Amino acid sequence: MKIQFKNLAVRSGMFIITAIALAACGNTDRNKEDKEENRNTPTAEVTGAQAPASTASDISFTDKDGKTVSLSALKGKVVFINFWATWCPPCIHEMPSISRLRQSFKDNDDVVFLMVDVDNKMEKSTAFMKKNKYDLPVYVPAGDIPPDYLAGSIPTTVILDKSGDMIARIEGARDYTSPEMVRAINELVESN
Repeated sequence: MKIQFKNLAVRSGMFIITAIALAACGNTDRNKEDKEENRNTPTAEVTGAQAPASTASDISFTDKDGKTVSLSALKGKVVFINFWATWCPPCIHEMPSISRLRQSFKDNDDVVFLMVDVDNKMEKSTAFMKKNKYDLPVYVPAGDIPPDYLAGSIPTTVILDKSGDMIARIEGARDYTSPEMVRAINELVESN
């Protein structure tokens, strides 16, 4: 009897810990309610995703060397932006696939990856990348991120075409090495 109770207690405890960890990733701004609909986009629908039109081409990010890059300066390139945090289990879960996706485009100057730490903890996120041997460039926001890019849930991935238009906004962890994702990015690279 005691063993069953102990197992039940352990199982219940693990369930509660998992639920809390997953819920923690759901809102990056705990002082603001997220009243927007969840706009999950399956990976297979990236090319046909109905993303909100963005007028935020002046969004900027800062790298570990203090250099700032704006989205308007990246026009002419396909831009893969991932909003994440080191404490977020789904963010950490998808990181290996993002790293492999970037490796498949490492020789292509037309694709830019921006891994944006929403906590603004550059040292911690850079150490995380180094420890896990991910070749992913870390940035922090240089200003406010508009809600059409980041509405509150992480991980959130935004993909921009060469014109700087948002073609996909994906909330939640995904496998970014799927053939559909690779094909979608290749199609964006090959488009005018």
